[in-house]
Amino acid sequence: VQLQASGGGLVQAGGSLRLSCAASGRTFSSCVMGWFRQAPGEVREFVAAIRWIGSSTYYGDSVKGRFTIFRDNAKNTVYLQMNSLKPEDTAVYYCAAHRPIGTATWPMDASTYDYWGQGTLVTVSS
Repeated sequence: VQLQASGGGLVQAGGSLRLSCAASGRTFSSCVMGWFRQAPGEVREFVAAIRWIGSSTYYGDSVKGRFTIFRDNAKNTVYLQMNSLKPEDTAVYYCAAHRPIGTATWPMDASTYDYWGQGTLVTVSS
């Protein structure tokens, strides 16, 4: 599985950005796709996840109500719509794929994900 993240950039506080994660190669038909972020000197933080089949999503507390994860199965692409951005959202954002997991569980631990994209930098100025 290859993941290609894009869409990062510089935006003012209060602005919006949309990140994309295009998947290619062997794909899990029922995997979980996640977004994580990592600021300098910080650990990688869970942002959001979505199941490839179905519409269920899950968000980290710091982004609830501001970020939306959604997918386009026909394009094998997962998106992260980020609104009301804050300076503390500044980080490198990574998309990742997790092998299928039970529907009662959401994988929030980065170490359990199987494939990673290269990261895209989001900078929010104050």
